[in-house]
Amino acid sequence: MLGKLVHLGFDAVLISAFLAGIKRSTGLTPALAQVPNKDIRQLLRSYLEMGEYVFDFAVVFFGRSSSFERKH
Repeated sequence: MLGKLVHLGFDAVLISAFLAGIKRSTGLTPALAQVPNKDIRQLLRSYLEMGEYVFDFAVVFFGRSSSFERKH
């Protein structure tokens, strides 16, 4: 049971980071204004912000690694 919760949590973080990457590269983001409930809208906003944090962390982490290089 705990393993399944950890797995689902990890998947949720990956999806959020994926959405942050799409936002950074294309500018597209989920239309949260269409969510009628303001509490759920705020929860989704926090979820997407967590993805941005994870995405930024990954960029810094991989940017400092000698296994990755920047291509322009």
